[in-house]
Amino acid sequence: MSVAEAAPRAVVLVSGGMDSAVTLAIARERGFRCHALSVAYGQRHSSELAAAARIASDLGAVEHKTVTIDLRTIGGSALTADIDVPEQGGAGIPITYVPARNTIMLSIALGWAEVLGASDLFCGVNAVDYSGYPDCRPEFVAAFEQLANLATRSGVEGARLRVHAPLIDMSKAAIARVGARLGVDFSRTVSCYQADPAGLACGHCDACRLRAEGFAAAGLDDPTRYR
Repeated sequence: MSVAEAAPRAVVLVSGGMDSAVTLAIARERGFRCHALSVAYGQRHSSELAAAARIASDLGAVEHKTVTIDLRTIGGSALTADIDVPEQGGAGIPITYVPARNTIMLSIALGWAEVLGASDLFCGVNAVDYSGYPDCRPEFVAAFEQLANLATRSGVEGARLRVHAPLIDMSKAAIARVGARLGVDFSRTVSCYQADPAGLACGHCDACRLRAEGFAAAGLDDPTRYR
């Protein structure tokens, strides 16, 4: 067995955006053999899934899997229903919040990790420069890790499962700097809530604003492709 094959496995959620790309790069730097997982959940555009495939390949994932689950059937979000994406965030949790999305994605990642014999999950949630989603907080990550160890054969049989959120307390500027250090090509990522089929960003939504402010604060050129 080679050194690479002997490395511990991890399932890394890869959405196609800058945060998940940096998370994958961090997981690889920490010595994990990364299995990238994307979820086609009925989001407005497929360009972020195409970006996820590019990122997984660029950053050396040993495989990339896309699982389909249609959250449009329950709606409730501007990303999964015929609701306009706001150009500026208002008070409270924004309409771009997708009900239970991170819980569902991490649950799928957890199932795949059990099949692979992996004890580590990585997700790119962030609670500093973010839109205020409840499932991007440290409390959520800790609660899901507890659930993972209660609800799985692996956890019950003593294989401690860990949920890593390495970006949880980073600013977008810090995320951009870490990504630059680890060789992430941000021009290959798509963060915009309403990117077009080619992945060109609107430049006005909350995701675009946070991304642009992060690059500016980091003193880095913004490689985002705007339409």
